[in-house]
Amino acid sequence: MSIFTKIIAGEIPSYKIAENGMFYAFLDIFPSALGHTLVVPKIEVDKLFDLPANYLAGILPFAQPIATAIQKAYEYNRVNIITIGFEVPHAHIHLLPMNSMKDMNALAKKITITPEALKEVQQKILEHL
Repeated sequence: MSIFTKIIAGEIPSYKIAENGMFYAFLDIFPSALGHTLVVPKIEVDKLFDLPANYLAGILPFAQPIATAIQKAYEYNRVNIITIGFEVPHAHIHLLPMNSMKDMNALAKKITITPEALKEVQQKILEHL
């Protein structure tokens, strides 16, 4: 069972942003920028493109209002999608706030953030959802 499956099941706490029958979105606790959010399917499949077609078709519509809320909450230039997937064997996308091409290497650098600050980020994004 992956760490994401445990988060979805509530066995590990998370800073939930959104959830529906197919997906769960939560803040990355080792973010590259304020608002960095992970979107994961509720089924445990390792590779994104091994997901059933309905999950592939549904992940972007699920992520769209979250990305919009992140962008409004922090006034980033844009929120991009990164799909690396090596760190956890559970398909997922990173919603990564960016201001310029310099931020393309963002996953290589992490910011230090306290649980209290993560809660503030969560609340700020939720206000815009």
